[in-house]
Amino acid sequence: MALSSDSNSLLSLEEIMNLRNGKVGIVYTEWNDKIIEAQIAGAKRIAEQTGNEICKLIKVPGCFEIPFACKAMYEASIHDTEGPNAIIAFGAVIRGGTPHFDYVCKAVTEGIGQLNLSLPIPVIFGVLTLDNEAQAWERLGGVHGHKGEEAMIAALKMIDMKNKI
Repeated sequence: MALSSDSNSLLSLEEIMNLRNGKVGIVYTEWNDKIIEAQIAGAKRIAEQTGNEICKLIKVPGCFEIPFACKAMYEASIHDTEGPNAIIAFGAVIRGGTPHFDYVCKAVTEGIGQLNLSLPIPVIFGVLTLDNEAQAWERLGGVHGHKGEEAMIAALKMIDMKNKI
């Protein structure tokens, strides 16, 4: 199993400390709200530490609806100078006793992948796909780092990368 600590540069804020006006939108789900709140809190910490901002938050019912909301967020901001330069999708799908988990995970993964190829701004995959709730907490400040913070770092690095090309 890969750990975020296996790649020191992954968590480094050095290259994004000079990034200014990084505006990140977040699309998040109502399901598993305590997990989602922790993801957003981690993203906010990194935005504050780097002098960037979360410019918009959109809540959707579940992970299946995330790709549509990401696209709608981008489209609503096309002529808005305060709109996002990147979008993070936050959700948590916990395996149950039916194949529903597989269908939802596949749909949100493919949807976000398609958005990354069609939108002119990056969409960061911050959806946790879990066997149980304990795995979420291992990924939100536990042994596997903090995926909310990592998603914001990724978003800011992608904004910086796009600014440089």
